[in-house]
Amino acid sequence: MAFIKLETEIHAPRERCFDLSRSIDLHKLSTAKTYEEAIAGKMTGLIGLNETVKWRAKHFGIWQTLTVKITDYQAPSYFKDEMTQGIFKVFEHQHYFESRAENHTLMIDELYFRAPLGLLGTLVEKMVLTAYLRKFLLIRNQVIKEFAETDQWQKVPGLM
Repeated sequence: MAFIKLETEIHAPRERCFDLSRSIDLHKLSTAKTYEEAIAGKMTGLIGLNETVKWRAKHFGIWQTLTVKITDYQAPSYFKDEMTQGIFKVFEHQHYFESRAENHTLMIDELYFRAPLGLLGTLVEKMVLTAYLRKFLLIRNQVIKEFAETDQWQKVPGLM
């Protein structure tokens, strides 16, 4: 199984970072390059415990769908989403939010995934998917950081 861990320093309150990370609307903005859109389940606002969202996106030139469910939720410090339908054998994303100082948050992403197709899938994980998903998360985290550290967060549905 492949694993990616990212740490992002954000100069904003933990609660704001937590909510921006579960915003369906901000997720769509941060994934514009893959044309990601919510097509079923929670389609706007902030996703919460036991809610699902079905995403449609174009990765590697192929349209794909992925349904995730929030399976653990401890506001404002942690939530986990897990794939319930999609191409991966395993796809689990844990989100941690640690207060470091007043208006300063460490956001930690831990992504575990396993590609299909046995040994061939394992090779694809190592040669392509890990770098691709790391870049995907880095872009997403940069958008969260930019919104959290400026007044842009006030324009995100569900945050006011």
